[in-house]
Amino acid sequence: MAVMRTERGLDRLVNFSDATVAIAITLLILPLVDAAKDIGHQSFGDFFSENFWELLAFVISFAVIARYWVVHHRVFEWVESYDGRLVWLNFVWLATIVFMPFTANVLSNSNGERAEVDALYIGNLLAISLSMQAIGWVLAHSPGLVREGARDSMDSTRGWSAIIIIGVCLILAVLVPSVGMFWLFLMFLSEPVHLLLRRLAGRPSQTTP
Repeated sequence: MAVMRTERGLDRLVNFSDATVAIAITLLILPLVDAAKDIGHQSFGDFFSENFWELLAFVISFAVIARYWVVHHRVFEWVESYDGRLVWLNFVWLATIVFMPFTANVLSNSNGERAEVDALYIGNLLAISLSMQAIGWVLAHSPGLVREGARDSMDSTRGWSAIIIIGVCLILAVLVPSVGMFWLFLMFLSEPVHLLLRRLAGRPSQTTP
């Protein structure tokens, strides 16, 4: 029996994804909630000093998940229908998102200059980007799944530029652990790399983000 794809089914897919991301982003704060029980016995300055890395991991990871949700939201604005590939790739993407509170907690509790910890966190970012790129690939090669005119807005080179830079950060974090997570500052090069990839692909530059 053929499966009927409905707008309600697509809404459920998107709403489920939004709810899962919301839960994952909320879980980031739990280590700080547990630590807050000690604030009655110390000054806030001492609490901030003792939990600085947890606070930093929360802020960075919150921003990261928020950014990836924005990308997911933008991509699914193109979607008009769905198939099994899109559903399961979306589940893969969600799995990489819900794994982030774990990697953020591991990072905040490490002693620094631990290549395996940095690689775990950066590898998580790489997995998120790769799964989203796979979703974009399915949509780009399945005209029946996207809205009319949406294909003109698709730009796979932007995703590949992020994947390339995160991959480089992962390799460098393993080879030069003394720099650690600061390798992620290379992400500021994503726009020049994106423009280079577009030029190599023979596409005109775009001014929209």
